Formats: sequence, structure tokens, C-alpha cells
Amino acid sequence: MSFIDDDFLLTGKEAVALYHDYAKDEPILDFHNHLPPDEVADDRSFSNLAEIWLEGDHYKWRAMRANGTPEKLVTGDGDPKEKYLAWAGTIPHTLGNPLYHWTHLELKRCFGIEELLGPDTAEQIWDRANEQLAEPSFSARGMLRRFDVKALCTTDDPADPTTHHEAIDNDPEIETAVYPTFRPDKSWGIGLAGPFKGWLEGLEETSGISISSLDDFLSALAKRVEDFHALGSRISDHSFPYFFCDFPSEQDAKRIFQETLDGKDAERPEEEAFGAFVMHRLARLYAERGWTMQIHLGPLRNNSSRLLRSFGPDAGTDSIGDWPQAERMSHFLDRLDSEDALPRTIVYNNNPSDNFTVATMLGNFQREIPGKMQLGSGWWHLDQRDGMEEQLKTLANLGLLSRFVGMLTDSRSFLSFPRHEYFRRILCNLLGTWMRDGFVPNDPELIGDIARRVCFRNAREFLRLGE
Repeated sequence: MSFIDDDFLLTGKEAVALYHDYAKDEPILDFHNHLPPDEVADDRSFSNLAEIWLEGDHYKWRAMRANGTPEKLVTGDGDPKEKYLAWAGTIPHTLGNPLYHWTHLELKRCFGIEELLGPDTAEQIWDRANEQLAEPSFSARGMLRRFDVKALCTTDDPADPTTHHEAIDNDPEIETAVYPTFRPDKSWGIGLAGPFKGWLEGLEETSGISISSLDDFLSALAKRVEDFHALGSRISDHSFPYFFCDFPSEQDAKRIFQETLDGKDAERPEEEAFGAFVMHRLARLYAERGWTMQIHLGPLRNNSSRLLRSFGPDAGTDSIGDWPQAERMSHFLDRLDSEDALPRTIVYNNNPSDNFTVATMLGNFQREIPGKMQLGSGWWHLDQRDGMEEQLKTLANLGLLSRFVGMLTDSRSFLSFPRHEYFRRILCNLLGTWMRDGFVPNDPELIGDIARRVCFRNAREFLRLGE
């Protein structure tokens, strides 16, 4: 039995028509995810459902812990099938959570499996899925073809080599365009001098620049921006709890950097000041090259020191932060705007109480480019029906929904592309409800064109990847 029918999440004839006639068949541009580029370059095949479904998925890990699953079967060294069975035992308890919808969309769209996952169906679903995973069409590249992914952007540290992207770029058999995203968050992590200096060694190697001063450091980052640009990248990504806006003088930045090279751990105010300095320099580079700057705003990370010690970051122990955002965001964006150096920007907000704050702040700095300052799709803890609808309504109320660049998976799994379908159904249901209620004209061509553009075309035109 499957409850994912043709009209899943579509509550009226207007929504049904919008989805099936305009949104459904648009290709995918997944401009932010955490898929490993080496798995695309090597066309990884997956041995079993646990490998492709559970590795690195902290959404599932949180649910499994909430269901009492031992950590050995979450992030530990448990048997892959036992981990899968633990997940199958958890999924019936996730009703109301987007994981329940995602799980059954993925089973249906990837494997043609319509049964509900649970302890009683786990064995047969394991066998049926694994049998298909053994086929060449279920490799990493096969999944990209299956979901008509025209382009995707991975998340890449400038201190890491881009050899896998270079291999992808030179492989004519890869139909999907795969671009690196410049993610330099470690470039201001001077609170711990030792790890930062270790990261600098990687940056020296990838940039070919020996780093003994702040000027060397900035040159190395600029060199990596050029390297990414040469691979077709036109996009960066950053994550911080709030905007760093206490900009130091260049002299102070040089002092802070030199003290770090000398082994001194920076105090929090100096670390944030250095972060503001580096972000300002990088944003200017992005603007010069026509890049888009993504900012993931507001999470409070690594709350469980126990799991941080045993597993490391990204263990699924991050939550919504509640810092004041408006004034800091204003100072940061205004400085760049006043210098004619503010790039195209997408801000993904993690705290729903800040949606209107962030949306109105972005509206202050729109300029010349349609939708230049974007309120990004509902992110992380807001990556669910309510969060998506609230983001769409906030943008419609305070900006231009028709210019929205749409959905991304933010995922580490090649099975996650049905999340684009999930978003499209939610978008079309919202627009269709507005049509039915007379809130917008009952004009399928007018509203359908907006749906189609939000699903793919706006992102293609806005990001200009590879141009």
C-alpha cells in the first residue's frame, strides 16, 4: 500500500493542474548539496540500501536516537543491515515528520517500491532495493540521469584539492554538470591555532602559495577562487550563527593573523573580527566575478559535547540559535553595498522567528539584478512542509516570489532528489489554493509560469553556472 499517489499533497484541481502541467517535468538544478564529488567521478556503486541511504544522514540519525536506537546502529560500527533494520523500525514513528514523506517518495521514485517501510516489510524492501542497486543504472551517475539533474553544486573547502572536479570536467560521459562550491568557513577558525595552522598547510598545497603573512593568506584564497571559477563555479557558501560585522583595520587583522601563526588561540571577539575581515575581502572577490554568495544563517552547532568527542561535527546535534540578527546583518550588507561590492546573495534562515527580519533586510539592498538578494528556501530544521510554506509566504508578502531561485537538497545522499518533487508539490498546492480562494487570478498560464520558473529556470538564469 502506498499513500504517495499522483496527487500527493495537492488539495484541489488548481494545484493538481499546476503541478502536472507546469512543475512536474522541469529538470533539476541542485545548487547546494554535500554529495562527494569523488563518488560522481568514480561513478560509485552502492552495495546495499544502508550505504546509499544512511551514510552521513543526520536527519535520520536524530530520529533514530529519539526512538531509542543504540548509537552503535546510528553512527557506530554496527552491521549495515542492522542499521537499516533500526531505521525501518524507526520510520513508523516519524508520522508528521518530513522523513516519513521523503522515505516513501525515495522508495517509490528510485525503486518502484510502494509498500510502507516498517519492521514487517523491512526484509523484502531490503532485498528488492539491493537487487536494483546492483544494476549499473543505480550508480551515482545513474541516479543523476534518473532524476534529470542538469547541474549540481557540491560543497568544497578551498584547502581540499579539486582533482575530482577536474576529472568530472574532462569526462565526456558525465551528462550532469558538476561544479564545486567555494566553502571557506575554516578560513576564520582561529579560535584554535593548531587546527587552523593545519588547515593552512592544505591551503598552501592547493594554492601553490607559501603562507607566512596575511597578504599571503589573502592571495592564496584569491587563487583558489580563480581555480574554482576556472571549473565553472560561480557560487560560494558560508555558515555562521550571525553576521560578523565588527570590521577590524587591516593592521589589526595582520596582528591577529600573526599571533595565530605564532600559536596563540584567538578569543571569540578577535575570531569574529577576523571573520568579518575575511568575509569582506571574499565578498568583494565574488562581486567582481559575478558569483552568488550563499549564507546559511543561525544554527547553534555541536550541542552534544559527548557526540562531538566520539564522532566529530555533523553528528546531528545542531539546533536553531536565537541571536539578534537585524543590526549585524544590516552593518555587513551595508558596508559592501556602499562600496559597490555586494554580490548576488542568498540567505537561508534557520530560525522561523527571523523570517520577516531577514526578508525585509534583504529588500533594503536590491539593485539592478532581478532578485539579487534572495531569501533562500526553508533550510535544515525548516526543510519541511510548514517551513517551506512559511518561507514562500514570507517572500510573497515582502518580496517577489516570481523571482525565487527555488529548492535544493542540501543532502549527502544520491537518493534525495525527490525532495525537489516534494517542494514542487508544496509550491503548487500553495499557489493552487490561492487561485481557488481568489487570492490571485485564476489564470493557469500566469501562475503556471511562476511555478515553472521557481522550479528550475530562475536558478539557471540567476546562478549562471559555467558561464
